[in-house]
Amino acid sequence: MERRSFIGTMTAAALLTRRLGWAADNRKIENIGVQLYTVREAMQQDFEGTLVKVAAIGYREVEFAGYFEHSPREVRAVLDRHGLVAPSGHVEYDSLGEKWPQLIEASKIIGHRYIVNPDIGDDLRQQPDGWKRAAETFNRAGEASKKVGIQFAYHNHWFDFTPVNGKRPYDILLEECDPTLVKMELDLCWITVTGQDPLVYFHRYPGRFPLVHVKDMRKIPSPAVTAAITSEDQFFPDMADVGSGVIDWKRIFGKSEEAGIKYCFVEHDAPKSAFESIRTSYQYMQGLRF
Repeated sequence: MERRSFIGTMTAAALLTRRLGWAADNRKIENIGVQLYTVREAMQQDFEGTLVKVAAIGYREVEFAGYFEHSPREVRAVLDRHGLVAPSGHVEYDSLGEKWPQLIEASKIIGHRYIVNPDIGDDLRQQPDGWKRAAETFNRAGEASKKVGIQFAYHNHWFDFTPVNGKRPYDILLEECDPTLVKMELDLCWITVTGQDPLVYFHRYPGRFPLVHVKDMRKIPSPAVTAAITSEDQFFPDMADVGSGVIDWKRIFGKSEEAGIKYCFVEHDAPKSAFESIRTSYQYMQGLRF
């Protein structure tokens, strides 16, 4: 390896190591984020007050799932007032067309480093070439955002791992998307409930997963049960706060460097108490060593 390439590789590894943090000989996650979808009802009622409560728990990084009619400058001002940053935000698939330049500009104001699409929609998914068409759209979106220093990414759901004509849609996206233009925000719960192993994907596609969602399950359904599920809310009764379920987080985060993880956001789609859920998850993640 040439000296310049070696130094560049070592520098990248050092930055990632600092990002995840070290304590003695055990790694820990230094910056724990939260996906604000978990507290969406509170956000709707009291946008700033909810972010105040999030910050009081200890979070410093948040990921938006909508801005609840607040302008980009208003959102940024609230974040700044309460010592928060928003490395990423979720956007609808339909916004990747004519609205895309405007959304990129808004993301710059808020301070996003990543713009994430979480779903391409039922209609496109059901078309024979839907996933390949989505990949083409993602590449175009990623090329445009990269010009201003923002990385585009895609967030999966459970159905991304259900084979269509013998192939998993998630694999189609990984193969068809330019890895420099489109990264992945891997939802570690949704991939796990389908029986797939995140570590297999980390090894096969190293560095493609700078963002992850961290949510837990009390039990993993059998393949037969998963195959019969038609809606995500059917999983909700078994969803748990992070650390209260059966997913082996130490094993997964032990491969953080291979995956390229830079940001992790805890989430619970249907908590009994949203703030108690994100508090419990935060406390577990604080104590996690791997």
